[in-house]
This record gives sequence, structure tokens and C-alpha cells, in this order.
Amino acid sequence: MKIACWYLISLLFFRSGLIPFSFVLVPLLRLFGSSIGKKVRIKPHIYIKYPWKLKIGDYSWLADCYIDNLEYVIIGSNVCISQQAMLLTGNHDYSVPSFDLIAKPIRIEDGVWICANSTVTAGVIVCSHAVLTAGSTATSLMQAYQIYQGNPAEAIRKRQLF
Repeated sequence: MKIACWYLISLLFFRSGLIPFSFVLVPLLRLFGSSIGKKVRIKPHIYIKYPWKLKIGDYSWLADCYIDNLEYVIIGSNVCISQQAMLLTGNHDYSVPSFDLIAKPIRIEDGVWICANSTVTAGVIVCSHAVLTAGSTATSLMQAYQIYQGNPAEAIRKRQLF
């Protein structure tokens, strides 16, 4: 019943873009069990599979991204998840005939920027202030203050702040 209710609310308020205001969307996510910090911005057309498996810190910004959270997705403070980025906690084990589901959490620490059209895969930890550039795919640990690019993403340089 919970999943069916969320599906309807998600279609009407989140996916449709009819309600583009964070002051409406954030309380709805909290109502369904999300833990969300202060001044979080949720943009229209976002997809969130299970809000009860989503934690977001203060001052973070989520654009029209895709969060397939079969496991927990934990997003820190001052994080930007850009347009069409994907956070995918599930995958399948292609090495066995039964194609078993594998689900692992994703943790994105404070100050991270996940750029447009990029993907973070199951089990990845994105450390503090790392950047995943547009169109890149993170398949393993991303070190703090590094800029990552490519598929699979590799560190290309240090992120300089100030």
C-alpha cells in the first residue's frame, strides 16, 4: 500500500512537474520517510524510487535526476546532483544464470558535485568535495577533493577551492 501511494504521489507531484516548489516537495518526501536537512532544493521531474531510503543533508540541490534507491542513498550537505544524473543502487549479477539482483547503498559526502548526465553505481562512496564530470560513470570510491572524468571515471586533477 505504501509503495502504491508513493507511486501516485510521485507521478502527480514529482514526475509531472506540476508542482515545481521545494516547499511542497520536501514535506511530501519527509511524509514518506525521507530524512531531509534544511534549505534543500528539490526540482521538478525528479525520480525517487523509495523516499524512505533517502537521506539528504542541509543546503543540497537535486535537479531532475534519477534516484533508483533499492538501498539507502545518503547525500551530505552542500551537494549538487545535476540534471539527468543517475544514482543506481541496484544491478544484476550477469555471471549467474539466475541474474540475481545485487543492491548496495551509495554515500555522497559534503560538498560533492555530481554533474549532468553522470552516473553513480551501487556501493560507491563519493568523498568530500569530489566532482564527477558530465557524462561520467563512477564505479568505485571517489577520493576527496578530486575531479573525476570518463567511463569508468578516473581522477584527472585535484579540485581547488579558493
